Amino acid sequence: MRFSSVASLAASTALGLVLSFAVQAPALAQPAKAVSVEFTPTPAPSSDADMLRTHTSSKAIVTYADGSKKEFPLAYHTLFKNTDKVGKHEAGRLFDVEGQPLNDLNGDPVIAETPDANSLLKVGDKLFLVTHWEYDWLLATGEDIEKVKGWHARMPMSMTLTEVSQDKATGALKATGQKPIDFSKVGGLWIPCFGSQTPWNTHLGSEEDYDLYFLPASGDKLHKRTSDGLKAMSDVYFKGKKRANPYDYGYLTEVKVNADGSTKVTKHYAMGRATWEMGKVMPDGRTVYKGDDGDHVFLTMFVADKAGDLSSGTNYAARWIQESADKGGSAKLQWVKLGHATHAEALALLKKGVTADDIFDFTTEAKTPDWQTQGFSQIMAGHGGVEILRLKKGMEKAAVFFEPRRLAAMKGATTEFNKMEGIALNAKDRKLYVAMSYIDKGMLAEPNAPADHIQMPKLNAGATYEVTMTGRQKDAHGQSIDSAYVGTFMSVPEALLGEDIKADALGNIANPDKIANTDNVFFSEKMRTLFVGEDSGTHVNNFVWAYNVDTKKLTRILSSASGAENTGLQVIDNLSGHAYIMSNNQHLGEWIKSMPKEVKDRLSAKAKELHGANAKGALTYQQMAPVGYIGGMPGL
Repeated sequence: MRFSSVASLAASTALGLVLSFAVQAPALAQPAKAVSVEFTPTPAPSSDADMLRTHTSSKAIVTYADGSKKEFPLAYHTLFKNTDKVGKHEAGRLFDVEGQPLNDLNGDPVIAETPDANSLLKVGDKLFLVTHWEYDWLLATGEDIEKVKGWHARMPMSMTLTEVSQDKATGALKATGQKPIDFSKVGGLWIPCFGSQTPWNTHLGSEEDYDLYFLPASGDKLHKRTSDGLKAMSDVYFKGKKRANPYDYGYLTEVKVNADGSTKVTKHYAMGRATWEMGKVMPDGRTVYKGDDGDHVFLTMFVADKAGDLSSGTNYAARWIQESADKGGSAKLQWVKLGHATHAEALALLKKGVTADDIFDFTTEAKTPDWQTQGFSQIMAGHGGVEILRLKKGMEKAAVFFEPRRLAAMKGATTEFNKMEGIALNAKDRKLYVAMSYIDKGMLAEPNAPADHIQMPKLNAGATYEVTMTGRQKDAHGQSIDSAYVGTFMSVPEALLGEDIKADALGNIANPDKIANTDNVFFSEKMRTLFVGEDSGTHVNNFVWAYNVDTKKLTRILSSASGAENTGLQVIDNLSGHAYIMSNNQHLGEWIKSMPKEVKDRLSAKAKELHGANAKGALTYQQMAPVGYIGGMPGL
């Protein structure tokens, strides 16, 4: 990702980033029922101008019950950009614990360029959009380096709540008001990534806790990164009046929006702490699957005690029992019970200030050569490398809350997944889709690792896995799992497998006619289509794809501006007679490493010509971050 600080930008800069199905009013009066949707393809861009803009030439073809078909051309719309003032402040503005806007050491406003998850929610007769701002980095160059020595890299982050109006005739959406969501009662927010919507109409967000994942071994780089993250929260968010606790971060975060625009925020401690990309609630309102992003991570399942209430339940972690290494691999899944947990129990431990050293004894082979007979386990769980540790007496409950990945590895679950991203649900077929952006690191054969459950050939382009779910299952110890949505088998549909290639003339190192490095995924029940958004270091332009699970057809429907990641994917099949797909972009102009210098120089010059640069010479193109929607097709 690119290190940058957004100061003042020209609000007139525009980039359409939203895929929209252009609608003619008569289509909304179509008497026959829509029975299927397919898409015509958008080609990968070849001209510099097309590479620098998010665009589509696709059409949605709707087939109706009477056999008739109607085509709807796709187009773009932007609700707002990160620098737009829909409310009092810029949309991407960041704030401290008292709700005061942050400035950097140059006095410029700290405005994030990284819109991520969207939830468009209808509450009463109003529409509200919850949007994540994932991260913000600060760049120091020249004389600015002396100013920021001892200061901070990442910033405390935010979500915004935007009130939206809908034109009932055309389906057009418009942002009419906006404010930041207050996280002060839960210690602030750290790296909110992707998210989803619950069956009870709330937003379920995430904290992708890379930096604050507490590592007690002092002196290593990861411990330094944790310390830097804590310093940023303590000094910037809490203004030096409170020291941040790493165990306050790394949770699924639910936002309830009320009709008056007020919000209630809950961090779900009972579901455990990790680098959550997102969580997805199954139709039973109890079973939740969570995507853990990073190196040597795990696939987890939470089964709540009561439907619609995520404050207590049982946590499980998957054990990958490999059957094949071909075509992305396949495996049976077995579930290891980590333990039952409640929100109140976790909150009590948080208030006591429990740390990793309270939960585990840590050692090394040099210190404890007979560690295997002393009750220690050797694990790899997360980005801390190999660890030798032992759970302290009476601390298993604390481990379920605050160290579930380490606990899972100790109990024999698989902590070898790599860059696990979005999760989507196909409710009719009881299928789960799990994005694995890169098949690498822990997913490769590691004969000298503490565990080697997954043994795959490396695939930079990654894959999207399909998980079969069913009921009446038992965990690894033969105890019944109280859910009808238990994953039992995991494999990759052929069309959802990426393909690595030698670098082409533009710098693509994955086949541009196939998905590479899946990030966001969302399944439309009415369209019977899995929508896939890329965050690729292997495609020069990232794409949004539509994969029909019945026809097995994969179609590119959107080409994003070069360098930009597709985020915020959400499908609304029918809202007052119209269908929408929310879609954002972040970090435009982050050219991939394999792009030839000549192409980078060419695109940089064209970006400056089209969009200009600020007073310090930074390309305006690289500081643009639109939040938008795909809309206009008749509701299905």
